[in-house]
Amino acid sequence: MSTTATFTQRQVNKTNHGSGRMRMDGTDQNLGDFRDDLTRDGFAVVKGAIAQEKALTYADAMYSWLEDFQLGFDRNDPATVHKDKLPMINEKGMCLHYGLSHESFVWNVRSEPGVVDAFEKIYDDEDLIVSFDAVNFQFPNRTDIASNKPWPHQDQDPVKHGFRCMQGLVNLLPNGPDDGGLIVCRGGHLLSELFHHDMADEERIPAWTPEWYGFTERGMKWLEDHGCKWEKVCAEPGDLLLWDSRTPHYNLSPKKSQPRFAIYTCFMPVADATQDDLLRKKEAFERRVGTTHWPNAKHTGSNVAQRDGVDDPHNRDRPVNDPVLSERAYKLTGIPYIMEQT
Repeated sequence: MSTTATFTQRQVNKTNHGSGRMRMDGTDQNLGDFRDDLTRDGFAVVKGAIAQEKALTYADAMYSWLEDFQLGFDRNDPATVHKDKLPMINEKGMCLHYGLSHESFVWNVRSEPGVVDAFEKIYDDEDLIVSFDAVNFQFPNRTDIASNKPWPHQDQDPVKHGFRCMQGLVNLLPNGPDDGGLIVCRGGHLLSELFHHDMADEERIPAWTPEWYGFTERGMKWLEDHGCKWEKVCAEPGDLLLWDSRTPHYNLSPKKSQPRFAIYTCFMPVADATQDDLLRKKEAFERRVGTTHWPNAKHTGSNVAQRDGVDDPHNRDRPVNDPVLSERAYKLTGIPYIMEQT
């Protein structure tokens, strides 16, 4: 449908918390909460966005989802952590297919009040949409798949400056220094525009989308020379990790015995999406396919995983447990904001 069609405008609230949308440029007012960490460091941990006991039930649902493929995986037997006994999960821990991004437990995490509230505060807006993003399963000591090598990057087109997207994930298992997870470059978001000015002549690492920039060795040296330090973000079950898409980051796999489970949750104001974006997002929801972390669904996926170069015989085109969405959660699909054609 063309964006030039005539629609009936619906009211969008823009002043939920009264502090204004975060600028993430070092000029945001001090608010006495996680937003101060965000604006200063480019990342933050919202402690207890979901109660720990409840978060562990979501982790249990993730284990059950893996076991229910009946390929031989047993959460109590580390020897069964093998690609032949699991659905397709890449070396970064991402599972992208099988209708997983629309499983009931995934939607329940996305629509948890403590998760949604954090993004409402960031954007000072209740009218948000959410990504249909990946789910992360990372197990330690895997030798059956490619190693997870560091891949420092930004998830934002370097020619589009300023704060555009806040990424997030809900951590669901204890995640200490050796348990894999998010690695960030503190304060790197504030240097992004200068970095890309100074590195304009650097040949880019090839990527499937312009909304991804990989750091070369020269780029990593630039960050070091400008005082940027990399650090591992630790978290407890139920903590929400947030980072500006300009913040250099990557993930690592666990080193010891503790797996890492996380569900990616990224929100943006519906006002930032076009009607075509919302229509494309509606189609993705109805097909139960995923998106990238961008909630405006510029790119949508499929439920066709490949195993050894052919379609996985265990593919599914719908979730095992289709979500039953509350009114609040349904708004996050973007569908209620599609304007009526006149």
